[in-house]
Formats: sequence, structure tokens, C-alpha cells
Amino acid sequence: MSDCIITRRDGFVTITFDNYKVYSDTISRSTPTALSAGRRNLAGASVGNYALFGGGFGSSSVTTVDAYDTELTRSTPTALSVARDGLAGASIGSYALFAGGSASGSASAVVDAYYTNLTRTTPTALSAVRSSLAGISAMNHVLFGGGSANYVDSSVVDAYDTDLTRSTPTALSVAREGLAGAFIGDYALFAGGSGPSSVVDAYSADLTRTTPTALSAARRELAGASVGDYALFAGGYNGSASAVIDVYNTSLERSTPITLSVARYQLTGTSACGYAIFAGGYTGSGYSVVVDAYDTNLTRSIPTQLSVARHRLAGTSVGEYALFAGGNTGSNSAVVDAYTAFVSTTYLPITAGSKYKLNSTTETTATTNKIVKVVSPINGYIKYKGGKFE
Repeated sequence: MSDCIITRRDGFVTITFDNYKVYSDTISRSTPTALSAGRRNLAGASVGNYALFGGGFGSSSVTTVDAYDTELTRSTPTALSVARDGLAGASIGSYALFAGGSASGSASAVVDAYYTNLTRTTPTALSAVRSSLAGISAMNHVLFGGGSANYVDSSVVDAYDTDLTRSTPTALSVAREGLAGAFIGDYALFAGGSGPSSVVDAYSADLTRTTPTALSAARRELAGASVGDYALFAGGYNGSASAVIDVYNTSLERSTPITLSVARYQLTGTSACGYAIFAGGYTGSGYSVVVDAYDTNLTRSIPTQLSVARHRLAGTSVGEYALFAGGNTGSNSAVVDAYTAFVSTTYLPITAGSKYKLNSTTETTATTNKIVKVVSPINGYIKYKGGKFE
């Protein structure tokens, strides 16, 4: 619940705030505490009040998991049960899942699940070992699709419900790794991948598979994210870096109304604060610091760049923040960049004679015109008596 309600009664115009949050038209960047260990090819997923970054490759595959809460404070939950990189992360209900991956060239089927209190369990493994797969958080399932093992691409899709019970829906129409996932409306979409491929497979809430219009350009190592009524698949590689973004609406109709500001692949995407945000990547000649953000109207803005140029990073969100962690800069990075349009502090004008109770248990009457500093989210009210600021 987040409301601001205006009413008129007893000579006052009352504005009531119920967990009201203030947002800016621009996206700002901060740099929280770094990961506990620098690594690339890690995965991100969120659950409850935490964003988690699991696994990856340092000097070897690691079991490390770092968690960031809604205040961006870092903790280190129980490690993964098996070290691996090239894994996939996604969330369902009260769980964040990390699935598959590889270590020392050997693909894994292991799934680690983290509950909202960061307790770890190990649900039924994937039905087939694989790395470089994609994970999608859908309505009533999390899906892990594609990947590869022993240099053979996979078409397998595994689905986990809110009880972490595993099923195996119809396989992808084309086996591939390095694909991207996004969720829109009633559908989970897997797009692109090795080949390079232009194929898109869509899974409905009952896990029925269809094949919408293909991507406008075949590519692998692209990124997916969702915003409003759209799923976006951005960038990728097909002989060179791509700036293409294919957009699918809730009816699975495809359009290409927008592009990245800089062509790149091995980027990552996530969604937060009403934006789909794509960060980092490789341009073909160097690592990228570029961040592109798209609002619900698909209007692009370019927020402050990453603090460090890198590719093979991971993205996820928590609270009001989109987080981008780790990656490769020529060496393995521990950097975390946080983006938000959330304004933590706002200033409210109050005229003389007005009454207010803001994030407090005490009502105050203003004896003069004043500006009150309030930290979001805002709860309480202002009863305006009248008057104006000169």
C-alpha cells in the first residue's frame, strides 16, 4: 500500500500519507559495500528483503553468497552447497534459487534455495546437468531453461513451484545456451542463445509452450528485463556486438521501437522502480560502463555510468534498488553499483495554522510558514488551514 489521499473537512484540506514514497524523474547511483570476493559469471536473485549474489569464478569456481538488504547492508549467508559459475538465479514465492552452473569444466544439476530468512535448503536437482542456462521468475513457477554440458547445448526446461516441487515442461523448441529470460503478463519468455539463435519460446502459467515471433536479429549473450507491459531483450552478439532491443507485449506481439545507446553483449538486466535497466557488457573492443534505463513508455534515459567498466556481471533488485555486482574488468571485480529513482528525503511546505503528524505520534501546529524535512516512506497527515508562501 502506498497512497497519498486528499480530503476536505472542517475547514482543513487534509493530505493523508500511507507508506507514501517519493520518486525522482532521474536515476541515481551509489556504491554499497563490495562483494566479499571478486568474481565473474555469478548469478543474482532476490527474496523478501534481500538481494543475493551467488557463485561465480574467482581463481576457481566459488560457493560464496553475498546478501544485501533494503538498506544495502551486506551480509554473507550460508554458502552454496557446491561451488560453480555460469549458474542461473531466479525467485519464486518465499525462495531465491540458484541452479546449475559448472566447476572445473563439469556441469552441475544442483539447486540451492534460500528462504526469506536466508536459510539454505537443497531442493530436487535439475533434471539434467547444465551451465550457461537462463532463469525466469514467473507467476507461479520459476523456470530454468537451456544451457550446455560437455559442449552440447540443452533444450531442457525445469520448473519449480512455490513448494519447490520440480516438474519438466515441454522442452525448448531449439537447444541453446547463452540465452536470456524475461517475464511479461502470463508468460515466461526464453530468447536467443547459441547459434546464434533468434528463437523465442513462451511458457504460459500452466507451462504450455508456444513460439512467438522470433527476435528481429539472431544473437547470443543478450540480456532480458521487464517493465510495465513489456519484456525487453537487449544487445547480444552475432559476429559483432548488437544494440538491438526486441520488445514483446502481454499479447506476445513483437516490436523494435528502441535500441541500446551502445552496442554490447555479455551485459545484464534487471527491473526496479518502474524501469528496465541494462548495465555493462563488452563492446567488442573493451568493457562497458554504460547503463541504459527504459521506463513504462519505453523512453530511454542514460543514468550515471557504472563505477567500473565490466562484463559478465550479475543484476537483481531489492526494495527500491537495482543492483549490479561483480564481473570481469580484465580481473575479477567485487564492485557493486546500486541504482534507484527513490528519494529517501523530501521537503514538504506547511502554512501557518496548519496541523501535521508525519512519521510521528505527535500532532504539531505550525505557527509560521515552514518547510518540514521528512524521510520516506511517509506516514501521517497534513491538515492545511490555508495561506500561502510568499
